[in-house]
Amino acid sequence: MEASQKLQLFATQMYLEPAEDVDSRPIPINIRPKKEGLAGRAPQEVLPCGQVSSSRNIEAQRDSLGITEAVMPGGKRIKLLKTLLTSACERNCYYCPFRAGRDYRRATFKPDEMAQTFMNMYRAGLVEGLFLSSGIIKGGVATQDKLIETADILRHKLGFHGYVHLKIMPGSERDQVLRSMQLASRVSVNLEGPNTRRLQQLAPKKVFLEELLQPLKWVEEIRQIQRPNQTWNGRWPSSTTQFVVGAVGESDLELLTTSSHLYQQAGLSRTYFMAFNPVPGTPLENNPAENPWRQHRLYQASFLLRDYGFDLEDLPFDQDGHLPLVNDPKLAWALANLVQSPVEVNRANKEDLLRVPGIGPKGVHSILTARRHRKLRELQDLKALGVNPTRPAPYILLDGQRPPYQPRLL
Repeated sequence: MEASQKLQLFATQMYLEPAEDVDSRPIPINIRPKKEGLAGRAPQEVLPCGQVSSSRNIEAQRDSLGITEAVMPGGKRIKLLKTLLTSACERNCYYCPFRAGRDYRRATFKPDEMAQTFMNMYRAGLVEGLFLSSGIIKGGVATQDKLIETADILRHKLGFHGYVHLKIMPGSERDQVLRSMQLASRVSVNLEGPNTRRLQQLAPKKVFLEELLQPLKWVEEIRQIQRPNQTWNGRWPSSTTQFVVGAVGESDLELLTTSSHLYQQAGLSRTYFMAFNPVPGTPLENNPAENPWRQHRLYQASFLLRDYGFDLEDLPFDQDGHLPLVNDPKLAWALANLVQSPVEVNRANKEDLLRVPGIGPKGVHSILTARRHRKLRELQDLKALGVNPTRPAPYILLDGQRPPYQPRLL
């Protein structure tokens, strides 16, 4: 099989890896899930955070051999080749199209073939970076060796100095994690489930603590105790993980509890969520697809934990441990806490300002800088600082006064 045919075959399923995808843009504020029928799908023309599984996107990935527009950690956009070393796999994950025993055409790249194929595309201007994962053959250690060999060829034989996101296989050894970190711009381990119980329902041959969580802990341990002297760029890579959402009845509280722990204890840069879509020929093929609005709310809540100083106890979980779909979690918190106790923009600290809907880290920085020189008295003052005043207006005071605003129609 030609290299282009292999890439095309893999591309149809790479929506399973939403990392870096550009479709993490927010949903327009006027597009909201209806209060009735929340189990329905989000509008197809509006993609919630990270949602890349629409038929249009799958077709685009097929036509582009798996080349996607991707957002880098610093915000830069590049053309990223998302692909696999092999679609053959000895694991039997219940949700995965590549699971062992499924009737599916398989293909495999050798490390030098993959490296050369990518460099040919790079030199032709087709791609700027590589996201490389793999099915597991002869165990995670042997598979990780092939991923490392591919990255090593790219860096040291072919001289590639761009972005490489390298997947760390279940069961990889510590020295393999270290070598992967020396070669990659980003590394990731897919936990898939938030705990041992949920992982067993998704992927019974994977071991949550020893095979998956331990490599993530090694990544942070290495960053803390070793200098990045032998890395390709003099810096340690960032790290991420991913969860399957809605396949086995896990709650949002379970997912976000693990996410919060990883942000605090494992130095994780990002948690990705993949709304479950059933794959024919798998044990979960008759399970319903998850509402992508749930995925979107999980991303929003994850950012609150990572960037906004929220704790799990602040999030508006219902009695079953789920977030509301109608309002984003920051707005839900504000409705419960700020309507009667608005935040005085001219005196509030950074932490309190970050809890106001519509004010993010950049907006907080602008407000704190501006008020050293003058008082902010009108919504127009916020607008001049780059803060859209529509969302924060009901929850703030400006020089002791509630600003006038038009109530939002639901």
